[in-house]
Formats: sequence, structure tokens, C-alpha cells
Amino acid sequence: MTHHLILGAGPAGVIAAEAIRKQAPTDRITIVGDEGEPPYSRMAIPYLLIGKVDESGTYLRKSASHYADLGIKRVQGSVQRVDAANKSVLLANGESIAFDTLLIATGSHPVQPPIPGIASAGVHTCWTLADARAIMGLAKPGARVLQLGAGFIGCIIMEALAARGVQLSVVEMGDRMVPRMMGPTAGGMIRDWVEAKHVQVFTGTRVESIEAGAPLLVRLSNGKTVQADLVISAAGVRPAIGFLKDSGISCLLGVLTDEHLQTSVPGIYAAGDCAEAFDKVSGKAVVSAIQPNAAEQARVAALNMVAFAHGKALAAELKGVTQINVLDTLGLISTSFGDWQGVAGGEHVELTDKAAGRHLSLQFKDDVLVGCNSVGWTAHVGVMRGLVEGQVRLGDWKNVLLKDPTQLMAAYLASAQAQGQWSGAQDERRR
Repeated sequence: MTHHLILGAGPAGVIAAEAIRKQAPTDRITIVGDEGEPPYSRMAIPYLLIGKVDESGTYLRKSASHYADLGIKRVQGSVQRVDAANKSVLLANGESIAFDTLLIATGSHPVQPPIPGIASAGVHTCWTLADARAIMGLAKPGARVLQLGAGFIGCIIMEALAARGVQLSVVEMGDRMVPRMMGPTAGGMIRDWVEAKHVQVFTGTRVESIEAGAPLLVRLSNGKTVQADLVISAAGVRPAIGFLKDSGISCLLGVLTDEHLQTSVPGIYAAGDCAEAFDKVSGKAVVSAIQPNAAEQARVAALNMVAFAHGKALAAELKGVTQINVLDTLGLISTSFGDWQGVAGGEHVELTDKAAGRHLSLQFKDDVLVGCNSVGWTAHVGVMRGLVEGQVRLGDWKNVLLKDPTQLMAAYLASAQAQGQWSGAQDERRR
């Protein structure tokens, strides 16, 4: 009987298993996950920290018998090695599992910066349910918490910590908050907002050492020493693909895939945060660690795994990956889509109203919006995403936007929808 093996029990792995079962009712399916809990969403952990859900509320599927009902076998284990040539996977406990098709959906793991004392008691990442339990035990109201990292994940964690009533300090190596998503103006506005919410922020600063004890003594590169009851390391994540060394499967930052999500080895696929897939906006292969992309990649990979296993042509194709980030930082909404830093030879317009807490930056290549970011422009989020993802040709509307970037909705209606909308949008513009 055909055996589909899935490494990783996150959203991509679960969605792929369910899609395979729908297409192949009698094939064997096994999911390998390295945690003891039922498959859960890491994105739900901040809601657990806030108290909006309990642990069961983080589970991807609510029925305890969901996987058994679908005939999906779950195995707990850590993957040691993939033998692509012999179609087998070796687990750390010595167990070997053979497969006909393989999906690598192992996601990411936190980066541990090389800081003396980073392994001290009271220093935690915020990535697993075990991490969340430890944090909840220490992040009591009034506790002194220092967070290392103010990127996208760091800002999500910050929201949960602030809700727990801790005294929060944040240290970011970059010269601004969310440096991989925001330019200097936008990142500075987010910092101002956070500081107004009584969070201490150190940008352009490194943690040089952590001295164990109660409290922990955290020495910063700016000369300050901060006392902390809890240190959270949110210094970023990387694809969890170390076990693929010497496997023969091509990897760069992530596992390289084609439009079918197939790797360099036929019959082996990748999806989710560990996959490096084609980004239709930038024209490059990228790792885009967001759940909507993971879900679509899993669906496409699953369809092609079934086709491959049963001798059919690979028909399902990934239409592309777009860099999408929408972030809520203590109530301030910011967004980043596509090539937000712009492209060579492109044009750019920026509008900032600091008093109103609003910032909008648009990047063009010819008459296409290739990237943008914003702070406080919540009404335009869907339109910005639609224009960037759809690579909509704006024609004369590009020049309108260069003069007044707030005309995004009118530009979208005129350019993306049926031509019958054009005259109405022009009338709107003239008013």
C-alpha cells in the first residue's frame, strides 16, 4: 500500500495529510511530530498567554479522534536523517520509516544568539507550548521582563506580555522596530507608540551577556545593566532543516521547491516555513513564513504527492508566494506587502502624518505596485494586498498615486475590476 510520510505536525503537515486522505482514501499516511501535544498552532500561543484560550484552544483540530478517524497515524519523534535514495527517514530513537512520497513540513526553529548566559534558568524562547507554560509561570503582574528582539514575532509576543501586566523592556539590534518589515520612519513610529504604552525600548542595542540568578542581570551594549525576572529570546527563526544535510535534497535558506512544491528529488516535497518557494512579485525563491502561504503550499504538495504515487502527471501548481505581513503592536496596525523596499529603477512615494499616527509608502516598477508598507492605514490593507498580489497594471493611475497615495481604493476599482468601473472611479477622483 502506498505510504505518504509527512515530517512536521504543524498547519502545513496537517492540511497536507487531510488533502491526501481526501484524494486517496486507502493510502497510508503518517505524520511525524517532535512534540507530545496534539498538533497545534504556534500563532495561537500569544492568545494562550493573554488567557483568551486554554491549551486545547491552540489545537489545530478540536476532536481528539480527528486523526484516527481519518486513518492518519501520528508518530512522536525527532528526525535524524533523510535517506532520499532509499526512501527512508531515520528518527533519533533509531526507528526507520520507509515512504513512497515524503513531505518536509518541519517549519522553523528559534535562533539562539551566541550570548554568554543565554541558557540560564529564566531565559526562554516563546515557540512551543512548553515555552508558554514556563513564561506564564514567570510573567506575573509586575514582573520585570526583558525581551530580546523587536521583529514581527517579537511584537506579537510583546502584545501578550503587556496584557499580562509585566514591566517590559525590549532590546533590538536594528536601528528601528520591525526592521525587516518597516523603513526608518515607520519603525520609529511603532517605537514611539510602544513607548507611549510604557514599554521601554532600546534600538541599535545588543544583549552582551546574561548573568544567572534571581534576578537575572542583563548587560547591554549601551552600557546599561537591566534586572529581569524573565528574559524572552525572540531573535528570529530559521527553517528547521538541519537533518537534511547530506540527504541530496537541495537547500539554500529553506528547501528549494519548484511550482509543484517538489524538491530536487522526485517524490519528495516541501511546504510551509521550511520551504523556499517562488515569489511571483520579486521573481525569486523565498521563505515566506506565514500560515496562508503554508496552507496553499500544503494543498498543492498533497495533490502532487498523490499524483506521483499513483503514476499520474503533476498537475497542481503554486501560483506564487507573496510576502504578506499584518501586525498589531499594542493596538497599532502596520502592514508590509511584497517588495516594500523597492526595486532598482522603480519609483516611490511616501506620506507621513505623525500627529495622526499614519504612514504610507508605495513602491512601483513601471505601472505596477510591487510593494508597500503602512502604519495606521487600516482601511487600505485589502486594497494594498490586492494590488501587489495581483500585479495589477495601473496605467495613468500610477501617476495619480505618486501625487496622492491615499487614492488607493479608487486606483484599485479603476484598474483591477471590470472596465465599467473606470468612469465611476474617474468621477470619484475628480470630486
